[in-house]
Amino acid sequence: MFDDRTAARAFASAAQSVPLPPQDKEGNFTVTLIPGDGIGPEISESVKQVFKAASVPIKWEEVDVTPVLRDGKTVIPDAALHSVNKNKVALKGPLATPIGKGHVSLNLTLRRTFNLFANVRPCKSITGYKTAYDNVNTVLIRENTEGEYSGIEHEVVDGVVQSIKLITQDASERCARYAFEYARQSGRNRVTAVHKANIMKLSDGLFLNACQEVARDFPDVKFDDVLLDRACLRIVQDPANYAETVMVMPNLYGDILSDMCAGLIGGLGLTPSGNIGRSASIFESVHGTAPDIAGQDKANPTALLLSSVMMLRHMGLEDKALSVERAVLTTIAEGAVLTGDLGGRSRCSEFTNEIIKHLN
Repeated sequence: MFDDRTAARAFASAAQSVPLPPQDKEGNFTVTLIPGDGIGPEISESVKQVFKAASVPIKWEEVDVTPVLRDGKTVIPDAALHSVNKNKVALKGPLATPIGKGHVSLNLTLRRTFNLFANVRPCKSITGYKTAYDNVNTVLIRENTEGEYSGIEHEVVDGVVQSIKLITQDASERCARYAFEYARQSGRNRVTAVHKANIMKLSDGLFLNACQEVARDFPDVKFDDVLLDRACLRIVQDPANYAETVMVMPNLYGDILSDMCAGLIGGLGLTPSGNIGRSASIFESVHGTAPDIAGQDKANPTALLLSSVMMLRHMGLEDKALSVERAVLTTIAEGAVLTGDLGGRSRCSEFTNEIIKHLN
């Protein structure tokens, strides 16, 4: 399986201070759904169909996060802000950000708006889907709010641009503590901090020092650290070097390393992701919007489905999470009905229906 009950308890425990969605008299939770762009609406529809077939007690509140301009700034629509603030949990499809000057990343805007301080990316080999490696089993936790992605840039003189990397004690310690709590509750007995403190002695040095200080509060969890380049080398040589490990790192390194690890298990189309904050959490597929196949019923919904499984565990709905997860992984393992990116010829709707058949 992609995950287990121990990891489920870990996810819930590590995020225990995060409020859960409102629940009605029938026991249904209201969760915000952000379908996204490109193939987003199609894979979101797949999740809705699977959840309905699995009798998951969730009511979707669908919102649009297409940015609006207010006082010269790009902001998220009030209706979307209100929905996430009210429901506390959201599921999000891929969002497109045009490349070029003046375009703000909507994903980054959402993380900042709701202070989603930790990005959690489990990467584990999927039985039945053959890649170059069959022993990948790590969790990457990325500080999600600062670093090189702080957005502090300016032009010094013509042809010279300065981008400032912001690292703070509070954000570093908060992310490190989450990583240790996750490791302790999941039975992963090792946390590895990834950094470049040999070069960026003050910024990465502060992050590493925060991890070292937090480690003293978790004597039952082994702690070590590794340079980013060394970590990448060791992982591609043999992923077993970081098996059963929680790796914690600053923002940019997490962006790069988590995508690299996703490649080891088959790509971003198979990789779930969760963004954790103190007031809200957003679970998402981290692949692109694939506009070239949008609306053609060719998309692979696996990443969003597995992200929704993470979401269910976060909400304490372990039995439903396990049911959906098993159905998805069984469908992939059997290999009879797969989308094109997984080596098959089936449509998204056919893949979804096959998952539904495996729910019971």
